[in-house]
Amino acid sequence: MVSVADMVVRIVPESVLFVSSVTNYPNLMGRIWRSLPARMRRWSMRVTNARFTVTAGALIFNDAGKVLLLKHRFRAGSGWGLPGGFLKKGEQPLDALKRELREEIALEVDDAQIFTARSFRKPRQVEVLFRCRANVDVTPQTIEVERAEWFDLRSLPEGLPRDQRRLVERAAKSM
Repeated sequence: MVSVADMVVRIVPESVLFVSSVTNYPNLMGRIWRSLPARMRRWSMRVTNARFTVTAGALIFNDAGKVLLLKHRFRAGSGWGLPGGFLKKGEQPLDALKRELREEIALEVDDAQIFTARSFRKPRQVEVLFRCRANVDVTPQTIEVERAEWFDLRSLPEGLPRDQRRLVERAAKSM
C-alpha cells in the first residue's frame, strides 16, 4: 500500500525540493555571511542599516530638589536645555556624559543612573538620559555654554523645550 506522503512526493517532486530549499535558505545565507571577509560584512551592515548619532544627557538634581540646566550658545531656540552631548566613536554613554559635564561645567558625577532612552527621526538621533545628584555651584568652562543654573521645578526657564520640561517633571517625581 502506498502512503499519501509517497503519492504527494511522486506527484510534485519539484515542489518538495522547493520547500526543502526554502527551509534551508537561512542556513545557506548564514554560511555565506560567515564566509565573507569581516570588512565586507561591516560594509554591508553600514549600507543596509540606519545611520544615526547618539547623545548622552543628564537630569541633575540637588538636595533642594532643583534641576541643573545649561544655556548653550549653539542650541536652537532659547538655548536652555539639559546638559550633555554627543558620543565620540567607541565611547560609552556614561563616559560621554561624564566627559561632557567635565568639559562644559567642570562637574564630576559618580551616582548616574540610566533614567530613559529615546529616539528622534529628525535629526536621526538616539539619546540616553541619566539621572544624577550634585550639590555644587557650576560655572561654564567653554564658549559653548553661556550659563549654568539650578532651577526650581516651578520656575523652569522660558524656552526650555516642552519635551525636556516633561522629562524634568517625570524625573523629579521618581526621585
